[in-house]
Amino acid sequence: MHFDWAAKWAYYLPEKVAIKEYESGRTLTYGALNEQGNQLAYALQKQYGIKKEDRVAILADNSLEHLLLLVAAQKTGFILVPLNYRLAPPEIGYLLKDSDPALLVVEDKYAEKVRQEDYDGMVIELSAVARYQSTDNNQQPTTHSLITYHPSPDDPILILYTSGTTGFPKGAMYTYKMMFWNSINTAMSLIINNDSRTINCMPLFHTGGWNVLMTPFFHHGGYTCLLKKFEPALILDLLVSEKVSIFMGVPTMLKMIADLPNFTEASFPELYYIIVGGEPMPIPLIEQWHEKNVPIRQGYGMTEVGPNLTSLHHKDVVVKKGSIGKPNFYVSAKIVDINGEEAAPGQAGELLLKGPMVTPGYWRNDEATQKSIEDGWFHSGDMAIMDEDGYLFIVDRIKNMYISGGENVYPAEVERVLLQHPKISEAAVIGVPDAKWGETGKAFIVAATGSSLDEVSLQAFCRQELAGFKRPKYFEFIEALPKNDTGKINRKALK
Repeated sequence: MHFDWAAKWAYYLPEKVAIKEYESGRTLTYGALNEQGNQLAYALQKQYGIKKEDRVAILADNSLEHLLLLVAAQKTGFILVPLNYRLAPPEIGYLLKDSDPALLVVEDKYAEKVRQEDYDGMVIELSAVARYQSTDNNQQPTTHSLITYHPSPDDPILILYTSGTTGFPKGAMYTYKMMFWNSINTAMSLIINNDSRTINCMPLFHTGGWNVLMTPFFHHGGYTCLLKKFEPALILDLLVSEKVSIFMGVPTMLKMIADLPNFTEASFPELYYIIVGGEPMPIPLIEQWHEKNVPIRQGYGMTEVGPNLTSLHHKDVVVKKGSIGKPNFYVSAKIVDINGEEAAPGQAGELLLKGPMVTPGYWRNDEATQKSIEDGWFHSGDMAIMDEDGYLFIVDRIKNMYISGGENVYPAEVERVLLQHPKISEAAVIGVPDAKWGETGKAFIVAATGSSLDEVSLQAFCRQELAGFKRPKYFEFIEALPKNDTGKINRKALK
């Protein structure tokens, strides 16, 4: 199977624009993407000694360089590790120590987040990536001057970090096979070909930024307009001016767009669908977009599987309200009870997933891998039901995760940081409703004996140690946390 997608499209459609970086106006045709990918791959091999299975990390806003690095990875076999620039320096430090990259590409504005004690390896600035060419007697690199690589489908091309239930992030290995079959599943569910056009404002440290639409579009020869961040008014304009055929967003984003004064006058003649994930979308908001003749396709995904796993047809959004739809074509799903037996229709149990888009495991974390994957079935940790028509419904989050503005937040990770505060004896975090972000964090704090705490100082502490979306919005000081018979925190009582 051929995984050098840039080389293939450079052969078929060399003059077609593959990607545009909106803020700078820079573009890359498929021919240029392949040529510059060769140059970058050659430079990484020749100047930095990067070889198969080495990790190359990137800490930067969305950029053309992200895709160039992915192309170079397809040609040479290194593993790309996108880092979340929203994280605090200690959090980034953990990811660097865990992934142990041979090279770090960092945008200058984020350089201060990389501490010497966490990473003392090779570093290059983001702007240098596009400039690297052969310096060997001015010889331009070719496929013959590269140490080329023919990957196994099970080799990882990305390590994507997810928040962990133990309080530490886990690096999901994303393989060539996963990327290929996710693209196939996506194209079979939607309309994706080399005429397809999209805007991508999802961050590229998430699987959503990479694999909901960008890599399927890359695989199918489509066009992506890449933005560094979400701005509602700008997105509304670009949906029209960029002649977007498919767009992906979370409900919070779509509500912000629909609330704009000029939304009532807007029309979207080229837009086939909007893909929605991350959290349920309210029916009234769906109806607002349907009135604009824009169908809403809701779905479900996970970093470790897919991520494009299910799809709810837009004709079913009312009759199957709250459903995540049916599994995509090459996705197997089942619901199992506490004994591992398959649940009857309507019976709640854990959602298990299987197929060629399941991760082989977590980077350097055999324990987490064994807990999550059994006989090829990935245990999602989500409680779900399947109705008699085969539609899936998520009914609870087994792992206590909550979603704030489309970002997964695991209480254990926030609690681990709070417990580093010298004046905190116990801490528990739950998700509570929030008008803007859907959910936000509320922390219950037990002060250490003889200590006094206030919300202002804790907010300041969290700003230093946690990404913004993980910081609790509310703090409640209590005498003791409620516990169950086994001594574990009774989160139900807190809620």
